[in-house]
Amino acid sequence: MINLPLRQLALPVLAMTIVVVASNVLVQYPFEPFGLGDYLTWGAFTYPVAFLVTDLTNRRYGAGMARKLVAVGFVIAVALSIGLATPRIALASGTAFLVGQLLDITAFNRLRRQTWWRAPLIGSVIGSALDTALFFSLAFAGDPDMSGPVDLFGTTLPLWQSLAIFDFSVKMLVALIALLPYGALMSSILPMERVEKAAV
Repeated sequence: MINLPLRQLALPVLAMTIVVVASNVLVQYPFEPFGLGDYLTWGAFTYPVAFLVTDLTNRRYGAGMARKLVAVGFVIAVALSIGLATPRIALASGTAFLVGQLLDITAFNRLRRQTWWRAPLIGSVIGSALDTALFFSLAFAGDPDMSGPVDLFGTTLPLWQSLAIFDFSVKMLVALIALLPYGALMSSILPMERVEKAAV
């Protein structure tokens, strides 16, 4: 078992905090280009990067350290988000973040010995699905400003549900794109046990 000081997580914690806080602010702003303001927010483009940060940490240090990253990142991000977003959004984000990221870590860990792309992609897909469902339900369900009717492919849905559907679609696209930096960093972010063996 690798026993590392928490300072090893300084860079991943900083990256995670920036991603989550930015996403909590940006989720409040509709993505207006191409007439998608009723279907998408800017936060959909930034939040999936959190899964990349977690997966790279998991690859390098293992599931235990990745869970510590999620715990520390959660506390810092929620504390900062309460001042930058509404308390409801901050708490919804925190809950969805914890559940989604921990699920991603579990899936990644089970698949880490398979083809290189499976663990990050499948972990992100599963984690994102639960994260999206939890976040939008907790943050916006019952909010009159977010419950107005929106037509989506001939079906009328509350605004927050259409946002959730498009948000998840963007997360899937970003999860695929994130395989590029993940794959590019694999040779430099080696599992810690391999680094230690090479140093002996």
